Amino acid sequence: MTPERRHTIDEMIMRVQGEFLEMPGLRLTEPQARRLWGLDPVSCGALLGALIEAKFLFRTRDGAIMRLEHSEPVKAALRPRQSIAVA
Repeated sequence: MTPERRHTIDEMIMRVQGEFLEMPGLRLTEPQARRLWGLDPVSCGALLGALIEAKFLFRTRDGAIMRLEHSEPVKAALRPRQSIAVA
């Protein structure tokens, strides 16, 4: 990879991270991300994949991309249901 190309990739990563940091709750589909940043499908997929792998972003159940708020998983405990008495 040439130094110029590496510089451009680093700039794009910083731009994407900046967008997600500046707009808490930003939620984009991959096509929306491609339009926003002017990327082709392969480049956008690679960029988002790298940020997901780095635990900066995550993919929601419906396929949207959002910023990961906490880098460590939260341990949750399920509470037993309370039965409701019907009169």
